Amino acid sequence: MHLLRGHRSFPKLKQFTARQSSQVAFNQDEYTEMPEYPPIVDMSLKARKLREQQAIHEKIRKLNTVEEKQIGLNMPRYYGFRSVIFKDDKVPYNAMPLVQGYTRTHFKLINKLPDPYLETAAAADLTVKDVKSFVEDAIVIEYEKIDRNFSPSLDKTEEEQKENAIAKCIVKQINRIITNNLADKVAHILSAQVDYDPRHEAFWFVGGTDVPARVIKWRKQYKWLREPERLHEPVDRPVQYLGTPFIAIRSHQPLKPLIPYSEAENPEFKVPKFTYVPESVGYFTEHRHGTNIPGFWPGDYDEFGLLSIHGRGHLLVRKESYGENDQLEALHCQAMKNSFGWLLAQASYQGFTTFNDLTYPLVTQTVITNGQLWSFYAYQLNTVTMHNEQIDENPKHNICFGSTPMKLYDTIEDGKVKGLNEDVLKMLVQFYLNSPEEREHEMKPYLGKEEKVIADIDDDKKRCWLEDRYKHLVSNRPKHFLLPETYLWEKIYKIEHNTRFFERKVRPFELGVNPYKRKLNEHLPPYIPKVLRPYPRSKKKFETTYYPDV
Repeated sequence: MHLLRGHRSFPKLKQFTARQSSQVAFNQDEYTEMPEYPPIVDMSLKARKLREQQAIHEKIRKLNTVEEKQIGLNMPRYYGFRSVIFKDDKVPYNAMPLVQGYTRTHFKLINKLPDPYLETAAAADLTVKDVKSFVEDAIVIEYEKIDRNFSPSLDKTEEEQKENAIAKCIVKQINRIITNNLADKVAHILSAQVDYDPRHEAFWFVGGTDVPARVIKWRKQYKWLREPERLHEPVDRPVQYLGTPFIAIRSHQPLKPLIPYSEAENPEFKVPKFTYVPESVGYFTEHRHGTNIPGFWPGDYDEFGLLSIHGRGHLLVRKESYGENDQLEALHCQAMKNSFGWLLAQASYQGFTTFNDLTYPLVTQTVITNGQLWSFYAYQLNTVTMHNEQIDENPKHNICFGSTPMKLYDTIEDGKVKGLNEDVLKMLVQFYLNSPEEREHEMKPYLGKEEKVIADIDDDKKRCWLEDRYKHLVSNRPKHFLLPETYLWEKIYKIEHNTRFFERKVRPFELGVNPYKRKLNEHLPPYIPKVLRPYPRSKKKFETTYYPDV
């Protein structure tokens, strides 16, 4: 024993015996009446990739604050995603199937507002009588008493600018008249906030789409991806909505659901599945960071949408050969994009993302007008998860009730409005009278208990860093260096035909590097000069970063 105690290997032997004895003691308590087997895990490549994606989705769900979740969504791409751009003033020909498929929306054409609006019909009749004359005066002033000069721009014609400008002024005047009349009668109108030309943006992924040709060409390089099932396996398409309504009205509480949440899985709701590349319809892609902005910053008191009103000047530049039916579908597409985009951005401020679905419905009201023609839409958002894992598994659908365009008035003659349609004005007033109400369930189940936005973080450095990083991310400013590009001569002489093999290989495609897969945190942090480092000595050369662990 004395020799063993003094031997140089004794410490290791001591550790081994202690570990072995503890293992024996642990094993004695492992016996159970019924045998328990470990789960059988699928170790195929597809299953492993699926588990990796689910782990990332779970990490995003567990992040405490709204801003950290948005940064986490953008972590895979330093230069941003190659997103399909949904603009509210651009609707190509025959876009209805794509818009319905990308927003998972069942559209229902109606002649009158849904049943929940019957409660406000009597109050709306009284309000219309009070505001009718003021609305007529406002329309006459905006059309005949004000001179406007417009010049054609690169993106909008003079006719389109004129129609949108007049419509915007009429909308502002009618909003002022109705809200002034209802402010002392309806509590939610008095406390509501009105945004003029707000910034509405939303980002999500759509799965089940056809594989682009460039992806198929990339997959053919690898043996395990050449199988027919893997070669043409559907991909996720990033989609970015960009919109700017004339006005948007917000309240502290959400609107009441149009239909029960359980009806979201109704099999009668039909949504076409659009699998073709979006370029085949007329939508194009752009590299940018994914942003979810409902017109205000996280932490605002009034964070639920009540009503948004949009223009329809873009219809003037669409070809007449498209026909009246496609013009009507273009309005419906615009309403579905506007409604889905605004509600998804609001849902992101409640802690939900395109990977973590809603636990309750959200509702908004959308109006599209040129001052004379008015279209009314009521939209209920039931789900936002449409990526590859959920595109076929998710049974829920969103629903949109929409009307055809209706004339508010017939003509303006001798400084007076002729044929004012009180039914149209009544429908608009009913949208204002639709009162929000408090929900009886948890509104922010995926946000932290004490830290819901980064303003709640006590650590000054972390709070300031996240605030600065988030604001810079959603600004979508260009990077310091240009996006990596493969020039045409390189594609011809170096990629398609290897004729310059004698040159030194320095370009990313020559080194087997895909620069677009660079992660958001793959960069040098700001350098700390020696004079600013902690006293007396510190070898820390770079500032601390607080990127979420995604």
